[in-house]
Amino acid sequence: MSRKKGQIYSADKKAQIVLEVLKEEQTLAQIASKYQITTKTIQNWKKQFLNNVAIAMEPAKVVSDYKAELEAKEQEIEQLHKALGKATIKAQWAEGKLKSLDYKTKKALVKSELNISIQDQCDILGISRSGIYYKPKPMSEYNIRILNAIDKIYTNNPEYGYRFIHKQLLEDGFTIGKDRVLKYMQILGINAIYPHKKKLTSIKNNKHYIYKYLLEQYWTKQDKTKTVKVDKVNEVWSGDITYIRTNGGFMYLAAIIDWHSKAILSYKLSNSMDATLATDVLKEALSKYPKPKIFNSDQGSQYTSHEHTNLLKQHNVQISMNGKGRSIDNIIIERFFRTLKYSNIYINDYKSINELKQGIDNYIYKYNHKRFHSSLNYKKPMEVYYDCLKTNDKNHTKLDTNVA
Repeated sequence: MSRKKGQIYSADKKAQIVLEVLKEEQTLAQIASKYQITTKTIQNWKKQFLNNVAIAMEPAKVVSDYKAELEAKEQEIEQLHKALGKATIKAQWAEGKLKSLDYKTKKALVKSELNISIQDQCDILGISRSGIYYKPKPMSEYNIRILNAIDKIYTNNPEYGYRFIHKQLLEDGFTIGKDRVLKYMQILGINAIYPHKKKLTSIKNNKHYIYKYLLEQYWTKQDKTKTVKVDKVNEVWSGDITYIRTNGGFMYLAAIIDWHSKAILSYKLSNSMDATLATDVLKEALSKYPKPKIFNSDQGSQYTSHEHTNLLKQHNVQISMNGKGRSIDNIIIERFFRTLKYSNIYINDYKSINELKQGIDNYIYKYNHKRFHSSLNYKKPMEVYYDCLKTNDKNHTKLDTNVA
């Protein structure tokens, strides 16, 4: 359901909605439907809210700036009053002021009952006539089913590109075109895990610097099969974000894994896939454990953002990013996400976000501390992680003794 025509939210109401988003208890789709607005509008409000939090800490400066702005405006109004005698100047001033308004305000000003045509009103306001008639709608239940199906197909067949996924969807009874499959893969942030020439489906920001892939040294061949071998903990960490389907829409799970122990060091479930999500998870991992030598991720804007890369630089961590179109470069965490979905998400019908959060908490605890891992000689990930830390501490102690 789209927002009612002419409906405008106050600043207090916008803040209330953003705080509701930050509670992470509902999906963006649920909140958007509740308030009859689009998810894009909510994301813009959230970004604006977070960018201006610092203002609350320095209100005196805000008041001073506001007074200065008022004084400048008063001088502008005084000059404009002198020009009100000329009809031409009045028209130019009115048109200029109208064009300085934001898009939503302009759209609300267009009225069909005026003696000016809709096209003329749009020309004066500097907006497109087609935008007046567009009414955004939240994603339908059928489209959410398609997203869920794409997620499951990809999890089971990570080598599939959009053409194969499209064929599987048609076989499963869905009516959908190839272009929409590609668009939905972009929404989910997934792409086939082999080198290919088609367009990257990971959401990338071309203004951000892309770092080289540094993990080739850890790949080895055994019986013509490429495998990964990292000999110690905190040598390499990987970060990634995956889509988690729910009855009310979809959420995003960000996690960080240690390549040697396969332990999940930090994770967070969110209704927004943005730079804040990736950075929050990284901050938690760095606060709990010794920093890694290398941190690897894909080329998504969440990981190439200045906030994320600067945090790694502050801790003197080398930054590594997957090659173009190569999710296999981050295979360790890709395998964990597959295990999580098949061992927990797909077999549980979580009725709410809180149930989903609790279910993921319980599973990751089990995965870290209770579940045997065949590649670790049937030890548990956290058991291996802490044993290696103790071994490293003993080695450091011996070195210190020898130096003394």
